Amino acid sequence: MIYTATITSASLRLRESRIVADLLLQAVTGEAWKEAILTQNVLQMGSAVSIKRISRLLRTRLEPLGEGMWKMVRDGGRTQATQAVFASAVKHSRLLGDFMDITIREQRTLFAKKLEYGMWSEYIAGCRGRDPDMPHWSDATVTRLRSAVFSMLTEAGYLKDTRSLYLQNVFVDTQLADYLRDRGETYVLRCLEVTE
Repeated sequence: MIYTATITSASLRLRESRIVADLLLQAVTGEAWKEAILTQNVLQMGSAVSIKRISRLLRTRLEPLGEGMWKMVRDGGRTQATQAVFASAVKHSRLLGDFMDITIREQRTLFAKKLEYGMWSEYIAGCRGRDPDMPHWSDATVTRLRSAVFSMLTEAGYLKDTRSLYLQNVFVDTQLADYLRDRGETYVLRCLEVTE
């Protein structure tokens, strides 16, 4: 299965991602991880259920791209850190990555100035052709997924806002681009560079 709905759980959450990246860089595991996340509530979130869900998702996003990425997330300026978190989200979710690589790329080729909400439904229909094992999501889930993806695209600067859906150019941070290239993350980098 290529496409999953895990992306509905959280937007980029830069503040929380910086904290999780710091824990990863400290090599915090097992009981020490639980102590930091649940007992100390380092993410400063309300319910234990939310804390567990969000911390698990952010860790799952960040872990695969390694220590260099964690340092950019934790220590980078706002633009670099946001792009690094976004790169992690693209790596973690083909649903997000392919939307950029297919739909946004096509709109850029057509010199379109903005996206339309209906493009998400068309994209989801196309996903089923690429992934026959994709779950059959309810309309409400499809809408939640669209909302999560458009919010992330806005946070990362690819959209002006979630109402107008105006496309904006994003130039990928040089250090981040070099890091992704060195790690062979060509798909992630291609998605990030879609507006360059």
